[in-house]
Amino acid sequence: MSRPRILTFDSGLGGLTVFREIAKLIPEADHVYAADDAGFPYGDWAADDLVWRVVAVMRRLIADFEPQAVCIACNTASTLVLPHLRAAFPDLPFVGTVPAVKPAAGRSRSQMISVLATPGTVARDYTRELVHSFAAHCRVELVGSKTLARIAEDFMHGRPVSDTAIASEIAACFVQDGARRTDEIVLACTHYPLLTAHFERLAPWPVEWIDPAPAIARRVEFVLREKALEHTDERARDPQWRAVFTSGAAPDAELARALDRFGLRATAFAAMPATRVRA
Repeated sequence: MSRPRILTFDSGLGGLTVFREIAKLIPEADHVYAADDAGFPYGDWAADDLVWRVVAVMRRLIADFEPQAVCIACNTASTLVLPHLRAAFPDLPFVGTVPAVKPAAGRSRSQMISVLATPGTVARDYTRELVHSFAAHCRVELVGSKTLARIAEDFMHGRPVSDTAIASEIAACFVQDGARRTDEIVLACTHYPLLTAHFERLAPWPVEWIDPAPAIARRVEFVLREKALEHTDERARDPQWRAVFTSGAAPDAELARALDRFGLRATAFAAMPATRVRA
């Protein structure tokens, strides 16, 4: 079987946490990491405009890179856009990212869990349906942060980040009710695991921070096996791991070093400026 090509997509750098796990499981694949940094943050987009934007960007990426599987490593996009992507590209498997409510509810001893997400993910009916289906026996706090994704982007660019700002954003996740208190927190935005060390240090008490990335990676591996790739290009070469940015801008030195830690090299890509005015 030849080498597969996997496209991992996010609005910014958060999806690197998912890419890392996919690359661990399938290191022999060609990987393309695509960040729609021209459209970041997705939480600022109206729902219809976001669907249009993601489908348009994905159409270009699929044409350019011809992946055998696509991972949408963004909770906000996954909870809204996946049905539209599957309809637009019916022959291509898409793996989404959804809040890990079920494992959190199953692991919690106190039956008190929190879901730390973007406001867009918190507002989605899909998120509330997950809570109803898998965590009805738990007290669940849905906490929407407007700034943590931007803070994570700053962190990856080597800019200073504020402990005070981070602590303020996660404070609502920690709830105490008599002898019980929150013991599981779902990281329902792929940017947030980039800040796990900060969260652990600033938390008022120890909790388990649930990162869904390993489970997502296993799903990508499964769909590739299920697809039983018929691609026959057997060129003997090392796999290519590339990163592209829809702004068309080359990464600064600090970001280039961060990408290098993930094994990625930035590749030139013609800019796709963000617009809410449909062509």
